[in-house]
Amino acid sequence: MKKALLALCLTVATATAAAAAYKIDSNHANARFAIDHFGTSTNTAGFYNLSGDMQFDRKAKTGSIDIKIPANTISSNNTQFDNHLKSADLFNVAQYPEIRFQSTRFNFKGDKVSSVTGNLTLLGKTAPVTLKATKFNCYQSPMLKTEVCGGDFEAVIDRTKWGMDYLVSAGVSKNVQLHIQIEAAKQ
Repeated sequence: MKKALLALCLTVATATAAAAAYKIDSNHANARFAIDHFGTSTNTAGFYNLSGDMQFDRKAKTGSIDIKIPANTISSNNTQFDNHLKSADLFNVAQYPEIRFQSTRFNFKGDKVSSVTGNLTLLGKTAPVTLKATKFNCYQSPMLKTEVCGGDFEAVIDRTKWGMDYLVSAGVSKNVQLHIQIEAAKQ
């Protein structure tokens, strides 16, 4: 029994030690969203200067990521709309300056990352979200002189799960398309 427990501990320690640490490159990371506007057009905006950490082990098919999204970086390229997005009607940036995604599991299909399951914290509430990987890859960066891993991820969320109910009863969709792009440099 003791030998089996020791072997299990060594396996876990080896697997944990094999995962490499990465830091999100804020120059190659953003979170954008699109939402139907009364069935006539689609409103879009994005967040920039994302930060955070990632652990990734391709061989063991494991990983984790913690993405910090500064809410005040929201931009639609329209100052009036940006100010409304930052208001208490929507993202309430004054009270909730950070949006955060913390993974609970990297999912693989074969050798490729297919999705990342985790928890999204927005407006002080946390709910589960699965981000589908539309692409994920690692490469040796000629500029950073280290391995960089990342990809494009997407999901459709129901914003009312986080209490963002503004104009849902008037006809603005509660469903929001999320698109998150991340690149992280090996440390």
